[in-house]
Amino acid sequence: MEIEFASLDDTVARFTLSGAQPGFANSFRRAMIGEVPTLAIEDVRIYDNTSALFDEMLAHRLGLIPIRTDLTSYSTQGDCSCGGAGCPSCTVTYTLSVEGPKLVTSSDLIPQDPQAAPVSDNIPIVKLIKGQKLVIEARAVLNKGKVHAKWQPTLVCGYKNYPVITISPTCDACGMCVDECPRTILALKGKKVEVIEGRLPDCSMCKLCERACLASGIGEEPAIRISAEPDRYIFSVESDGSLPVKEIMVQALGFVKAQAEELEKQTSEISGEEKK
Repeated sequence: MEIEFASLDDTVARFTLSGAQPGFANSFRRAMIGEVPTLAIEDVRIYDNTSALFDEMLAHRLGLIPIRTDLTSYSTQGDCSCGGAGCPSCTVTYTLSVEGPKLVTSSDLIPQDPQAAPVSDNIPIVKLIKGQKLVIEARAVLNKGKVHAKWQPTLVCGYKNYPVITISPTCDACGMCVDECPRTILALKGKKVEVIEGRLPDCSMCKLCERACLASGIGEEPAIRISAEPDRYIFSVESDGSLPVKEIMVQALGFVKAQAEELEKQTSEISGEEKK
């Protein structure tokens, strides 16, 4: 099994996973979405709210603000020594006190731990007019996306099979498939249709080129065929900024590995009991 990166930075990764079964590829995708913990606001205490929004709407908006997360500094409440009561090891407290006229943004949330500040300072929360006021205290905890979407570390996380384009010798280079391709994958060079170098991963496998080839009347079978490699996948992953995308991948792979080891242990115990 191999991973080859086409691009990688703190927020976006595009890579090819080779030598893996579909079940593993989907488990990897699901783990990145739902099994990597991040910080998100869970409890909100509202002392004063004369804005146009109800308390529940404000709490919902605050919960969806991505928060920078250091997994080495915080643990989930279930694993914390405080037993879930709330302490600096599992909880981050934020305060907000604003009076209008003003657009209240994520920069107005003052964190107890500066390292756990919102990812962006310009996320709008509510607009206050003159005389309106908002005073709140919020608490963020560590949890996973499978519990609630606000804890998902990814904005985009998906994959597709690696495309394969086969052009047979019966191609007469009419160019209809080239004109039909919505992603400019194909080009007409001389008397041949070829895949443009470096453009193959962009193929969406829509098969419009196959239909265009058949419409040209070349025969009953298209001269161009679109298929996919069964054990090779193109992944696109985008972080919401709470964690670097590379750390999301590492955490997800660690979860899949731990689950596989636990499954192996359980099946070994069952097999041992049956032998006895």
